[in-house]
Amino acid sequence: MSNQPNTRTRRRRGSAQPTLKEVAEAAGVSSITASRALNTPERVSEAARARVLQAVERLGYVPNLVAGSLASASSRFIAVIVPSLANAVFIEVIHGLQETFEAQGYQILLGNTDYDPQREYQLIRTFFGWSCSALVTAGLRHSGPCRTLLEGWEQPIMEVMELGQALDLNVGLDHRDAGRCMARHLLERGHRAIVYVGAGMADDYRAGLRYDGHREVLEGQGLAAPCLDIGRPGGLDAGARGLELALEHHPGIAAIHFANDDLATGALLHAQRRGLQVPGQIAIAGFNGLPLGQHVTPRLTTIQSPRHTIGRLAAEEVLRRLAGKAVRRRQHDVGFTLLEGEST
Repeated sequence: MSNQPNTRTRRRRGSAQPTLKEVAEAAGVSSITASRALNTPERVSEAARARVLQAVERLGYVPNLVAGSLASASSRFIAVIVPSLANAVFIEVIHGLQETFEAQGYQILLGNTDYDPQREYQLIRTFFGWSCSALVTAGLRHSGPCRTLLEGWEQPIMEVMELGQALDLNVGLDHRDAGRCMARHLLERGHRAIVYVGAGMADDYRAGLRYDGHREVLEGQGLAAPCLDIGRPGGLDAGARGLELALEHHPGIAAIHFANDDLATGALLHAQRRGLQVPGQIAIAGFNGLPLGQHVTPRLTTIQSPRHTIGRLAAEEVLRRLAGKAVRRRQHDVGFTLLEGEST
C-alpha cells in the first residue's frame, strides 16, 4: 500500500469542487435561479428546479453552509456515518473513533442511514456543507450520486468494517473469509446439513459476503448451501422466527449459521423454550462476538470482530492525514477470531 498522505489514485486528481456557477451552466439557468432552486425552491418552476437538482447530483455539488471568511476552512468536526445505532457492533466502533478523535481536539458529527443509500447521500451532502475535516463511513458500497460526491471531495475519507477497493483509507476485515471460517468449523464438528440464515441481506450486504464464503466451502465439499433471508434486520425475536422458518423449510438440518449474534442468540433461547437440545439436535453459530452470546448457556460459537480496534485504527490514520503525515497503511486488515462455544 502507498503511504503518500494526499494521493488518491481512484479520485479525480486536481479537480476543484464544482461551483454554483457550474451547476447553473449545466442546468441551463442563471446562477440566481440555481441558488433559488436550492434555497427557496418555491420561487422557481418545477422544471427549472428539476434541472438544477439533476446537475447537482451529476456534478457532486455541495453548498458550503459556513458563512464568510470561514467558508473555505475546515472545522474541528469529523463526520461519522453508520447504518444503525441500534446495533451494538457500530456503537463499539463509534466509541473507538470518538475517544481517539477527542484526544486530539476533534468532535464527531454522527449520522445513521438505517441501511438506506439515499439517506447516506443526503447525510454526506449535509456534513460536507459544514466543512467537516474528514469523513468516516461504514462500508465500501455507495450509490452513484454519493460516489460522485465522495470522489470530488478533497478531505480524508475512511471506509470501515470491510476490506476492498476503497476511495481513500480503509480499515476492516474480510467477511467472505469469516464466512469460510465458520463453515469449516461446522463441517469439522460433523455437521453436513447446514442452513445460512440472515435478515435483510439486500441492505446488510456484508452478511451476504459471509454467506458467499460459507457457500464456497460447503459447495466445495459437494454439499448444498441453502440460504434463508427472513426480512428486515431484527433482534432476538427475529432469531426465534429464523429458527422456526429454518426448521419448517429445511427439515433434517443439523446446524444453522446465523448472520449475526442477535439472530443466533434469539434462536438459541427459542430452541430451549421449544425443548430442542443445542447442539445435540440443532447446532447454532453466529457472527460478531457480542457479550450477550457469551453469557447464555450453552455459550454461542461465533466470529469475533475487533470493533473498538477498527474505530481506533481508523481515527489514528485519519488524524495522521490531517496532520500532514504519511499514513502507516492505506488499508488495515484487522482480522477476526473464532470463538468456539458449546452451541456447535
